[in-house]
Amino acid sequence: GCVLVVSVIEQLAQWHNSTVKAAMERLCNYIPGKYQIIHHIIDREMNADVVCHSLKLCKQDPGQPLCHLYPPPKVSCFFTFFKATDCGRTNASIFFYFLPLQKSFMGFSSVCAFPLLANLCEKIKYVMRNKLPFEDFDGDKFSTFPTLRGYHWRGRDCNDKNTTVYPGRRPDNWDVKSDSNCNGIWGVDPKDGIPYEEKFCKGADSQGVVLLGDSAGAHFHIPPEWMTVTQMSAKSFANLPMAFTDELDWPQFSEITGFLNSTIGGWTDSLYLRLRRRNHCNHRDLQNISQNGMLTAYLSFSLARNQLLDNPAIVIYATIGNDVCNGNRDTLAHMTTPKEMLSNVVQALQYLDSRLPNGSHVILTGLVDGRFLWDNLHDRYHPLGQLNRDITYSQLYSFLDCLQVSPCSGWLTPNETLRNLTSERALQLSNVLKEIARSEKFANFDIFYMDFPLRQTAEEWHKMGGEPWQLIEPVDGFHPSQIAAALGTSITWQKALHEWPQVLGKENPFNDQIEAIFKDQGGH
Repeated sequence: GCVLVVSVIEQLAQWHNSTVKAAMERLCNYIPGKYQIIHHIIDREMNADVVCHSLKLCKQDPGQPLCHLYPPPKVSCFFTFFKATDCGRTNASIFFYFLPLQKSFMGFSSVCAFPLLANLCEKIKYVMRNKLPFEDFDGDKFSTFPTLRGYHWRGRDCNDKNTTVYPGRRPDNWDVKSDSNCNGIWGVDPKDGIPYEEKFCKGADSQGVVLLGDSAGAHFHIPPEWMTVTQMSAKSFANLPMAFTDELDWPQFSEITGFLNSTIGGWTDSLYLRLRRRNHCNHRDLQNISQNGMLTAYLSFSLARNQLLDNPAIVIYATIGNDVCNGNRDTLAHMTTPKEMLSNVVQALQYLDSRLPNGSHVILTGLVDGRFLWDNLHDRYHPLGQLNRDITYSQLYSFLDCLQVSPCSGWLTPNETLRNLTSERALQLSNVLKEIARSEKFANFDIFYMDFPLRQTAEEWHKMGGEPWQLIEPVDGFHPSQIAAALGTSITWQKALHEWPQVLGKENPFNDQIEAIFKDQGGH
């Protein structure tokens, strides 16, 4: 975290032809709210690696390699970490180091040690541990608050004081007097006395969509303008508080449960939006139960579904990379084995069978072939390296791997043999999922398998005139981008429509009437 922040400040000084102090003040003015700062004297000429070692925010553990993002300077003080001399700190400036907000780059516990962030961090820890809304007054697992696992992640509650009112339930007495399932359809048609919910939604195959996934499903994204000084302004950081309280995830724009127009590039298309368009009675019936770093072995379910009271659901089970991705030096030894995968997934499916209403569907998604990442990014410049053309993704990957915080040591590496072995294990695990879908039977849902549609997504984007690297998140160089998410939706939908039409349900012939009477059905 330190190296990344110092790099930004040094580049701001360069871009605006200012002192380091002025650049630091500029950055602090960009960032909303108040952040804990640390003061230190640094040399204007030091690179970010040197600065962070001098501040003792970076260190070299005994027996471990010296990790650096930039080429080491020729001065010997870098290698002695400023123990011997002051390294000629002549043109010193005051440097303020504001806290980075990404767990991947700095230990979450160390961030939470600062008083100004302690209370917020406790909230973040709670929602990360339980994957439940922090603001949920009636305890029904739905919220009227957007972040902290609120309605960005699950359909918005329409009455947070009544535990029997929530998205996805079957209507109470056809919602004659009030909206019990939050789909915006309630009351009685004065022309014939028939409840609108009964008239428009009875027999309509209403169902929700649930995602059980990892950071790709949660739609992890760090805005590149946070690190690209030529694009940086106060507007760039306006979404930082929201992003932090959503764990740097953007589920409201995601491939499965997105429902808002994207503000992070590309466009929003999702399985939920298509299901809602197909049947307006499905309004707000969505749940994104994903978490950064989630493995199949640790899918602790916070599913909000009552077998007796609620509608069926389409469950997408997609941990597309974390079972082969880790930051360990002996990465192969820490990957999920096929035997472990079988046990973990069957156990998860048995849990779902005990919770999902009859008539539900489960789609298992195979793992991605992550060789696509290195092949398309390794020699390109990272946002931090675009100003001076000095940091490639290959350098970033090596830096993160050295720190043992790489999101995927097996794929983000110049070692082609290791990349191939990682893809081989991913294919083995995908085959386990495929066999489960073929052979296992459950009482309350049918089960299907589909490969992760990376190849089809790249082909479709190429037809649209795009480049493969645009399908990858630019800052982390690892996750699918907003464009990839939207294109993936279209491919998944077409597959289901042609091969499993029963999964999607029929089109509601009353959609136009619902829209005419209830407009946007209360929005999202």
